[in-house]
Amino acid sequence: GHGSWDDPDFKERYTERIFDRVEKFAPGFKASILHKDVLSPLDLERVFGLHQGQLSHGALSLHQLYFMRPAPKYNHRSPIAGLYTCGAGSHPGGGVMGVAGRNCAGVLLSDLGKRRL
Repeated sequence: GHGSWDDPDFKERYTERIFDRVEKFAPGFKASILHKDVLSPLDLERVFGLHQGQLSHGALSLHQLYFMRPAPKYNHRSPIAGLYTCGAGSHPGGGVMGVAGRNCAGVLLSDLGKRRL
């Protein structure tokens, strides 16, 4: 059902629903959990300042994937000469730690006429 991340009971029900789904495919999963600390999107916004709990600096929608992140013509470059982007809002997004920085370094080296990483 519908609910609010402000409601601790909703967050608990949602967590249990996810755990039940995993348990279906990995029997014994729930019994293996010793402790849990569940962070909802609202918690991520309140604790870490992530707008709407979004880890990737915005939704990962089709028009913002791969080389089109954050916009098609930039690819780690920005509209400001010499300013490059390497955070979660850049390809490949916030779920692959460090890769956006490595990719950005390669683009920067290429722009400087240096050999890529």
